[in-house]
Amino acid sequence: MVQRIINPAVPNLPLGTEQYERRYQDQFANVLRLYFNQLKNALSLLFGRLGGSYLEFPHIAASDSNTQYATAANTPTIVQWTSLDAGSGFTLNANNTATAQISGIYKITYSLQFANNDNAIHNAIVWLRVDGSSATSLNDVPNSTTIFTLQARKSALLPNFVCGYSEVVFTLNAGESVGLWWGTDQAATSGGATGIYMYALAAQTSPMAYPATPSALGSITFVSALPS
Repeated sequence: MVQRIINPAVPNLPLGTEQYERRYQDQFANVLRLYFNQLKNALSLLFGRLGGSYLEFPHIAASDSNTQYATAANTPTIVQWTSLDAGSGFTLNANNTATAQISGIYKITYSLQFANNDNAIHNAIVWLRVDGSSATSLNDVPNSTTIFTLQARKSALLPNFVCGYSEVVFTLNAGESVGLWWGTDQAATSGGATGIYMYALAAQTSPMAYPATPSALGSITFVSALPS
């Protein structure tokens, strides 16, 4: 178990006497000695081989275990997140965005399980949007788009799968929210229309055991403070 760093409190120095007293000087020195020893211990841990393990940065990780469908073909649709897997310094909102509590430069990493059950090649397009200080104003993050091409289905019962993975570095101010959006030229529907969708699968036991396949996995990590 990693030891926690104790942040030493500023010492309450004893008040001086009108005349020199060795007892007062010894007491004064002991208070400072204790404080600097605590400070040295904290810095030794921080600058040691495991120093990074004592630091906590803003981050969030989320996932979704449901199959997701685009609103319609060529229509931006926000990626849904129903499970908050980890987080500090972020709020996962009901509208599937994440709000930063601290300004900074961040990196989002995502993995989307795309499937194509149509008998033709189609594309899925993914990008970031930041809402600024107003939830009604969506701003596309420049250079955040990635295009994933899915080949035609293998058979009527076997879609073609692609893991849509990418990383984007972007800036967030405190109070701003970021969302991951996607669209496709051919949108599948739960009612049977063929096309691209985001596939989810529960944990399996046959023909071999393996964990659940979420439709979406994502995390946002802190990279740096904003330039001054």
